[in-house]
Amino acid sequence: MYKVLKKEGRAKRAEFTTVHGVVQTPVFMNVGTVAAIKGAVATSDLEEIGTQVELSNTYHLHVRPGDELIRSVGGLHKFMSWEKPILTDSGGFQVFSLAKLRKITEEGVAFHSHIDGRKIFMGPEESMQIQSNLGSTIAMAFDECPSSKADRLYVQNSVDRTTRWLVRCQQKMKALNQQEGTINPSQLLFGINQGAIFDDIRIEHAKRISELDLDGYAVGGLAVGETHEEMYHILEETVPYLPEDKPVYLMGVGTPANILEAVERGVDFFDCVYPSRNGRHGHLYTNYGKINLFNQKYEKDMRPIEEGCSCPACRRYSRAYIRHLLKAKEMLGMRLCVLHNLYFYNTMMTEIRDALDAGRFAAYKKEKLERMQRIQSGSMA
Repeated sequence: MYKVLKKEGRAKRAEFTTVHGVVQTPVFMNVGTVAAIKGAVATSDLEEIGTQVELSNTYHLHVRPGDELIRSVGGLHKFMSWEKPILTDSGGFQVFSLAKLRKITEEGVAFHSHIDGRKIFMGPEESMQIQSNLGSTIAMAFDECPSSKADRLYVQNSVDRTTRWLVRCQQKMKALNQQEGTINPSQLLFGINQGAIFDDIRIEHAKRISELDLDGYAVGGLAVGETHEEMYHILEETVPYLPEDKPVYLMGVGTPANILEAVERGVDFFDCVYPSRNGRHGHLYTNYGKINLFNQKYEKDMRPIEEGCSCPACRRYSRAYIRHLLKAKEMLGMRLCVLHNLYFYNTMMTEIRDALDAGRFAAYKKEKLERMQRIQSGSMA
């Protein structure tokens, strides 16, 4: 199912075989929270820009249009017309980040919908049932994501409960996959490592969940307030205690530099809203700096967003035209910017895989970071 093809230090080049196709890793998953990429991007666009995995959100799809509805029409793949792998996150993060009123018990979490205020209860069994109804390729375990600022006692108790929830997720997923009429009886389950920024809690939790022999493992609860240095340190300390023969997924991360640093530390899967969110606001990634198309200096700039880029926007349109669309609040402007940014991320992952195949990832990482320093400092090309 997961085969490491090449290693360079801790960095891994691998293939992950699923019922919906083979994923070449390291991979960036394009985030389509409600079964669509924000910015009028269609699944046919995702195919054109080299997307391997689409990510959707359990909580949001449960609230609207409803996972039972999606099940009734044949599952999420059929609903959104996408044949390649889909990962659904468990809804846990949204439960804790969106719900103003919530009550955590051993059974799960009672809270109010952020859309209409109705009462919802979600625990391990409910999350697995929803994700089974969606029929995603990879389901994420239901967990609590404690704040990076939480005190040690709270984090330890939270992690212990997350471990107990993970066992229940595994049991429920096994039962659902064996049920007659299940949309995807080959649905995979990834567990999530938590522990805020406490090394020893992270390491112990990694050891405990590794014993469950899951299909993959994620590192959660990072990029939520800690520094980049703290995040890299946690990865260095934690990833070696996750199974070598299973994929590792860093949830919700991040910038191009974050991804390069995390690949070096053994991470396979990534997702982040940055490329689509920044694109919708006219902020574009290039290999030579970050462009803000709202700047007046691009008003008459007839060059593409980036010379040599083969994305749908750069192949045909100029900075000046796309800037005009953004200023006029035409949806096409946002769409072209999002397509460019997602293409940039997907292409970077291809470059990373090629560099690992060639045994030159360290050199590639150094070159890429040096070129993109202006992205980090926020200066504009």
